[in-house]
Amino acid sequence: MSPAEHPLAAAIKPLVAAMGATFVPVDRTEPDDVTLEWEGEPVVAVRLPGLGTALDRLLGDAERTYGPLADLDREDKQRVVRTLEQRGAFTIRHGVETVAAALGVSRFTVYNYLNRESRP
Repeated sequence: MSPAEHPLAAAIKPLVAAMGATFVPVDRTEPDDVTLEWEGEPVVAVRLPGLGTALDRLLGDAERTYGPLADLDREDKQRVVRTLEQRGAFTIRHGVETVAAALGVSRFTVYNYLNRESRP
């Protein structure tokens, strides 16, 4: 059985995919990989994605959920911004600019959506 076919790997496969991570054979791990054990034995490792792809991954998730982002109506764009804020998209450098471009709106509009959510 290959490490990726192990029951532990099968159980966490959706989580690994959602994070944008990949499975790595235990004998090919790098220092930042996370090795997972089963009954005290290493069976598979997970390589986490770099932060450089995090925003692209978040936008891709939003597009899979809502459809083409630039084609959304105002209410759905606000939902997307709210979701992205909850997931930390705006802590990434140039996050507002990147999201604005993906949504087909101005940075000012994204800031308005963010401020709208913070009002009681």
